[in-house]
Amino acid sequence: MPAKRRLTMRQLRQMLRLAGSGTSFREIAVVLGVARSTVQDNLKRAALAGLTWPLPGELTDDALEHRLFARAGVKQGQRRRKEPDWAELSIELKKPGVTLLILWEERTGSGNLHS
Repeated sequence: MPAKRRLTMRQLRQMLRLAGSGTSFREIAVVLGVARSTVQDNLKRAALAGLTWPLPGELTDDALEHRLFARAGVKQGQRRRKEPDWAELSIELKKPGVTLLILWEERTGSGNLHS
């Protein structure tokens, strides 16, 4: 799978402009040189953020990025879960019959799939 490449603010603004003029997702993807799913995902984000073309003149690139990509409920730089003890996991994985799936199920309590 190719590495994810972030779109520039110029590309995002052009995407919104083209969508606002009725250009199809497929055509926008060709113009910007990105996947159609990238266009769909970003236009969905824009719709959820209440952004339509034309954008307000005072909307800076930083403000646009924040409105499109800020995740509600998670502070920037904060993890949802505590970082695992990688040294301990490395030792456990060297034991016979131990897999990452087994360790994950032990730690999350999701081993009982049929209960």
